[in-house]
Amino acid sequence: MSEKKTVETLVSGGEATAGPPLGPALGPLGVNVLAIVDRINEVTEKYSGMKVPVKIIIDSETKEFEVEVGTPTTSALISSELGIEKGSGAPRTEKVGDLSLDQALRVAKMKGDTLLARDLKAAVKEVLGSCVSMGVTVEGKDPREVQQEIQEGKHDDLIAEDG
Repeated sequence: MSEKKTVETLVSGGEATAGPPLGPALGPLGVNVLAIVDRINEVTEKYSGMKVPVKIIIDSETKEFEVEVGTPTTSALISSELGIEKGSGAPRTEKVGDLSLDQALRVAKMKGDTLLARDLKAAVKEVLGSCVSMGVTVEGKDPREVQQEIQEGKHDDLIAEDG
């Protein structure tokens, strides 16, 4: 039975290269590093400009490989939506951006199964929780206020389950 080797790393979406960290980790395994890099870039393209966790599973006998892509952190997706580098250093007093509810919904859908939420409504509220700690307002309001509105059903038309 062949042995599987796993290499886990963080790459910039769509911009992986054969240099460090991938080259040195994959080279000794005797695999086609460029083929793996091309595959990683192909599957991480939609996360361009973000750090994406990637797991490469290699069959040490056949040299066949499989690439599993994780999702960037919720805060990285929010930062990307807003076009900002990072969240606020003082989130209570210093606000760094304003996220629309549509953008929060998009982030929740991107995170998909990696969130702890049971449904889309709860997933959006989880994303809004990240907004609180990043110093990001939502629709011009405190994210906690929008979470309460979602709880009360005020945005049910936007957050339809089939979305």
